[in-house]
Amino acid sequence: MAAEHVPTLDRAAVAFVRSLRAAGLRIPVGSAITYLRALGEVGVGTRSATYWAGRATLVRRPEDIDRYDEVFRAFWSADEGAPSIVEPDTVQIAIAFDDAEDDDTDDDADTDDDAEPFDGPVLQVRFSDTETLRHKDFARCSAAELDEARRLMAELRLSGATRASRRWRASHRSGDPLDLRRTVRHALRSGGEPVRRVHRAHGERNRRLVLLVDVSGSMEAYSRALLRFVHAAIVGRTKVEAFALGTRLTRLTRELQSRDPDAALTRAADAVVDFSGGTRLGETIRTFNDTWGVRGMARGAVVVILSDGWDRGSPELLGTQMARLHRVAHRVVWVNPLKASDGYAPLARGMAAALPHVDAFIEGHSVASLEELARVVSAPG
Repeated sequence: MAAEHVPTLDRAAVAFVRSLRAAGLRIPVGSAITYLRALGEVGVGTRSATYWAGRATLVRRPEDIDRYDEVFRAFWSADEGAPSIVEPDTVQIAIAFDDAEDDDTDDDADTDDDAEPFDGPVLQVRFSDTETLRHKDFARCSAAELDEARRLMAELRLSGATRASRRWRASHRSGDPLDLRRTVRHALRSGGEPVRRVHRAHGERNRRLVLLVDVSGSMEAYSRALLRFVHAAIVGRTKVEAFALGTRLTRLTRELQSRDPDAALTRAADAVVDFSGGTRLGETIRTFNDTWGVRGMARGAVVVILSDGWDRGSPELLGTQMARLHRVAHRVVWVNPLKASDGYAPLARGMAAALPHVDAFIEGHSVASLEELARVVSAPG
C-alpha cells in the first residue's frame, strides 16, 4: 500500500463515526471529538482498545450496542485494531460553526500573521446548534428556537411501560405452563404420541399513559412547549390520555389527536378556558380522581404531572388526592421545569405536599429533559 493512500487516525475515526450515524446511532459532534482524543490516548494497537474507545464515547443508549458491534466488525480489520492506520503525532482540529450570523464577521480579525503553518493532518468539524438547543431552557428560547425544539419533540417516541395481558400467546420456554389443547392437537398428528409439547405464557400490552399539564400563569413559559410534547405522545402511540390543569380540569385527548400540531394546539387552546390563569392542583386532581382516575383510567397506568407545583388551593387537599392517585396508578411521575434552576428546592407548599406520593421527580425545561422523561415513562417495572 502506497504511503499516500494509508488512512490517518483522524480520517479513520471520522469515517467510523459516519458509518455509525448511517446505521442509526445519534452521535453528537462533542462525542466524536472525545472519541478521537480517546484513540489518541489508547492507540489502535489492539482490537480491544479500539473497541472500547468507541464503545465508551460513542454509544449513548444500551439498545445501540448491537448496532455498534456490527459496524465495528465491518469497519475495522478482523485482526488487531487497524494496523494499516498511520497515527500522526499532532492533529489540528479546525472548527466551523453552522451559524448564519457568522457570515458577516471579518475573517482577517482572527488571523494570526505570526502563526507558523501547520503541515500535519487537519480535522475539520462543523458544530450544529441542535445539540445546544436540546439543553436550552424553553423560557429562554426565541420563536425560531421554539419551532426547532418542537420539531425535535415530534421525533420523540414513548414506547411506554408494559404489563401482562390476560391473553395467552405461544411460548418456547419449557418452564411456562403447558398448552394442553395445542399439545393434544399436535399429538393426534403423530399417532397420539405427544412428540411436540407446546407451552404458553401471558402476552404483554402497553400500560395507559395519562398526562396532566399545568396551564396556569406561572407555567406560561413552558405550557405551550409541553403541550407539543403531549401532542407528540398522543399521535405516536395508543392509549394516551391528556388533561389540562388550571382552576378546572379539561380533557384534551380529542383535541390533540390531529396529526397537524398547529391545528391540534389551536383546538386545545380553545378548549381550555382558564389558560394562563390560576392553579388549583388539589381540586383539579380530585376531579380527575373522582371522574376519571380512580374509576379506571389511572388504574395500572403511568401518570405524568407536568407542573411547577405552585398551588393556590389547600396543600392538605393536594396531598390527600395525590395519595389516592398513587394507590391506583402503576407509577406517578412529576415533571417540574423549575427543578433545573440553580439552588432549587421543592419548598412550595403544593410541591412539598405532593412529593411523598411521587415515584420519579424530574426536570422538564428542555428537549433533553423530555427525552429523559420518555426513558422514565418507558422503563419496565
